[in-house]
Amino acid sequence: MTYFTPISALIGGGMLGLAALILLKFNGRIAGISGIINGALQSGGDKSWRWVFLIGLMFGPLLAMPFIEHVDITLEVSWTLIIVAGLLVGLGSSLGTGCTSGHAICGMGRLSPRSIVATCIFMVTAALVVFLMKHWLGT
Repeated sequence: MTYFTPISALIGGGMLGLAALILLKFNGRIAGISGIINGALQSGGDKSWRWVFLIGLMFGPLLAMPFIEHVDITLEVSWTLIIVAGLLVGLGSSLGTGCTSGHAICGMGRLSPRSIVATCIFMVTAALVVFLMKHWLGT
């Protein structure tokens, strides 16, 4: 069971929104992670900021560790299920032409109708998958 932590959630959400705003304001780019990864792996183009962004995503939590309490994380599902889930998320990002960060954080912040619809679809899908996994498959 997790605990309701509205203050830290509000701070974290504000930091995500601020980071997305800074990237848009000063670099003219949307902070959609799937698009940033895709651009970093393509040949040509402006890759340097993309790699700096991705490195920050990977190593940023290490910088935050001294400021947060230790949390034990245990996975209650198999690695096979995690890999399949990751591939399905990638497929959904490709079909939806963007990911949760691009649509939910950046797109909805810009009041994009396409992003609002995409966010509603992936939130409903996520809720259905959790329900099915917990209540029908018992994982």
